[in-house]
Amino acid sequence: MGDNAGAVHDVISVSGLNVRYRGAHQNAVQDMDFTVGAGEIFGFLGPSGAGKSTVQRVLTGLLHGYQGHVSVLGRPLHEWSRNYYEQIGVGFELPAEFTRLTARENLQVFSSLHRGPVVDPVELLDRVDLHDAADQRLSTFSKGMRMRLSLARALLNRPRLLFLDEPTTGQDPLRAARLREVVRAEADRGTTVFLTTHDMHTAEQLCDRLAFVVDGRITAVDTPYHFRVRHGRPGVVAEYSIEGRTHKRTFDLTDLGTDGELAHLVASGAVTTLHTREATLDDVFAAITRVRL
Repeated sequence: MGDNAGAVHDVISVSGLNVRYRGAHQNAVQDMDFTVGAGEIFGFLGPSGAGKSTVQRVLTGLLHGYQGHVSVLGRPLHEWSRNYYEQIGVGFELPAEFTRLTARENLQVFSSLHRGPVVDPVELLDRVDLHDAADQRLSTFSKGMRMRLSLARALLNRPRLLFLDEPTTGQDPLRAARLREVVRAEADRGTTVFLTTHDMHTAEQLCDRLAFVVDGRITAVDTPYHFRVRHGRPGVVAEYSIEGRTHKRTFDLTDLGTDGELAHLVASGAVTTLHTREATLDDVFAAITRVRL
């Protein structure tokens, strides 16, 4: 078989993964099982020290001392040659870069490391809102600018599988939204994305499924919507105005009858907003990991 595997349904398949670092008394990753489908954005969430970075290191080929089965892009990970790095893109929170070079020069250097076709660096700089800083040295870049350049670098080789760690770190809300659009566009064209983040808004906006990791184990996997529904309490939140003062109250389902207080408030015209009560992903994170963000 050549180095370019054919189309596969599960781009990542992990079963029975165990990792223990030398000198440690217990595994950093314990009996982990999960799959990631083609074109899926898969969120890997959990508190610091839960084992997320260890799994990233395994999947990116940086850590070989593991037990269990790991298959990526249709073949066991250990069977891949160095051509694996032509298939994947990696954008981590601590970017690799040449601070004396400009943003354009950095991407040109990394482009030269790939044997296959690459995306025009100028196009990528525009996509991550760094066009105006293309000829600026990285030593002058803020953390947010460096993170955007890291994403651009990860996309140079049009990867089939993209690993991202905290891609919206250091961004203002508008730029964070733009980066999410870039990542979603990659998934829409068929790229699979493995994303680790503590930004629950990014996780909810981007991810098709989420896996919560606690103490080296995956404790729950589901869609953001189903997590929120499962951890919320059925009910309705109403904001209403009485004598010029705004009030906010949550009504249980038992209060929603035609003779209930909410019905009377609605009939009186006092209600200004009305929406269902749902848990946020922050609430879900806290409930599943027992860690408050």
